[in-house]
Amino acid sequence: MKANSTPHWVLAKVACVSISTALACCPILAAPPSGPGSYIAIPAGQIQSVLSSADNAPVPVAAFAMRTEPVTTTEFLAFTAAHSQWQRGKTPAVFANVSYLRQLVGRDITKIGNAEPLTSVSWFAAEAFCESEGARLPTWHEWEYVAAADSTVPDARANPQWRATILAWYSQPSSNAPLATGGPANFYGVRDMHGLIWEWVEDFNALLVSADSRNQGDPDQLQYCGAGAISLQDRQNYAILMRVALLSSLQEADTTTHLGFRCARDQSKEPVPP
Repeated sequence: MKANSTPHWVLAKVACVSISTALACCPILAAPPSGPGSYIAIPAGQIQSVLSSADNAPVPVAAFAMRTEPVTTTEFLAFTAAHSQWQRGKTPAVFANVSYLRQLVGRDITKIGNAEPLTSVSWFAAEAFCESEGARLPTWHEWEYVAAADSTVPDARANPQWRATILAWYSQPSSNAPLATGGPANFYGVRDMHGLIWEWVEDFNALLVSADSRNQGDPDQLQYCGAGAISLQDRQNYAILMRVALLSSLQEADTTTHLGFRCARDQSKEPVPP
């Protein structure tokens, strides 16, 4: 991936087409879109994935669009209002376990803030939400590609300071509630890839990493364990390896208290009209 010190989303400018318009025309630094439901274009590139491959070659990533922030609780509640089969208590056990949407139990949903990230959601439910807006869950390589960026370069994984900042979140007690969405934008204009929640990916069950047997059946416990990192590349990148270990331990119907999602869209896909 070619490094560039200028964030991707800052490159938009207004074209001046005549002398008269040129007098009032100047470059515009376009802020990345933000807020619920916002997507941003991610350019094509390649990523040296932490996942092992036969030749350890970089993985190409086609251009796509990604939600700038994780899906929020209020967004998902609006989805379940229109698709009642995904409401808590109405979803068959094969699609969501007993902990599905447990953060809503006993709460007045009218008082939930618009920036609260959704958690305790199954892969099936996350995929259904994304499909409802003409999207899908991102693949692991798409997620890894965007998550490698800091605020100034597309791949900051070799930066010890970047790694230390991310690891600081992983060291927090699991009882801490997720903070609000809307953190600083990274190089691509995407927010909250680290430091907020864990996220489902479309092909999570293809990661094929064996979890520590002591934690089998308890994904909430596994998310604070680095088990399964032995067969992966770049073992110093502990934070990303922990995500792989968590995702590889899950089934589609599983939920955890810090696991949510965001959606992605093929570049040629158009949003579904409301």
